[in-house]
Amino acid sequence: MIINTGMRTDIPAFYSNWLLHRINEGFVYVRNPYYKHQVTKYSLNPNVVDCLAFCTKNPQPLISHLSELDKYKQFWFVTITPYGKDIEPNVPDKKQVIEDFKRLSEHLGKNVIAVRYDPIFINEKFDVSMHIKCFEKLLSELNGFTEDCTISFLDMYEKVKRNAPYLRPPTEKEQIQIAKAFSKIGKENNITIHSCCEKEILKDYGLDITGCMSKEIVEKAIGHKLKAPNSSKREGCTCLLGNDIGMYNTCMHLCKYCYANAKQEMVKENIKKHNPNSPFLIGELESEDKITEANQKSWLNNQISFF
Repeated sequence: MIINTGMRTDIPAFYSNWLLHRINEGFVYVRNPYYKHQVTKYSLNPNVVDCLAFCTKNPQPLISHLSELDKYKQFWFVTITPYGKDIEPNVPDKKQVIEDFKRLSEHLGKNVIAVRYDPIFINEKFDVSMHIKCFEKLLSELNGFTEDCTISFLDMYEKVKRNAPYLRPPTEKEQIQIAKAFSKIGKENNITIHSCCEKEILKDYGLDITGCMSKEIVEKAIGHKLKAPNSSKREGCTCLLGNDIGMYNTCMHLCKYCYANAKQEMVKENIKKHNPNSPFLIGELESEDKITEANQKSWLNNQISFF
């Protein structure tokens, strides 16, 4: 099975000590995001965790602990955008993130790490031509350090409308312009460009629409074939996204376009309840909690995959 750490928050950036404690203890408790007292206990035993998956905007806090993670097969997404502090207030300098990306790639292998350039939005500063210019510069920097890049366009969730009404998603015409240009840039840098839950028409302009964390991508990262169910509940998504150990409203990057944080005040209140020694990311065991052990088993079919 796959343990995901990055759909609800950024664990490497803000909760790396907690994660390392949980790995040492061998388990983690995760609250159901919709039913607080329903708690799932996940084993972190490498015998059942076929892949430990990360999605982060700042891998640096875990860079010095990579040897402690080496017992796991891994897959990493590192999100690198050209946006400034007005949009991403607490994301570190992008030059440093690129250097950390390279260090991860050198340690794990370029098949294990992918870059995300998302979400793509349009505002006064970032029109289509600016995105193409920034994307070309980014991929030229990462040439030889990754084989995959995922893009997606801004989704205007209600919380995004509230927090960033001055941003808009690209029109269909703009999306096609971006897809054409990004596909060309990807080919020039030997990097496949994947789209995340976007229109099928984009495959006609060179994008791979089969998924950003599909079974095939994970198999390439871990070097084994998988007998894995599709765990995504999002329409049109074929990615292996289940079993996330994070929690919403806990990411301190506070990006204006974030879908995982509802309000800054909720994030600040949750952070006060974080204990790096707790089996929960936020808070402690409560009297009303009902703990259920996850039914975990390896999905490896014992057939080595050669890529």
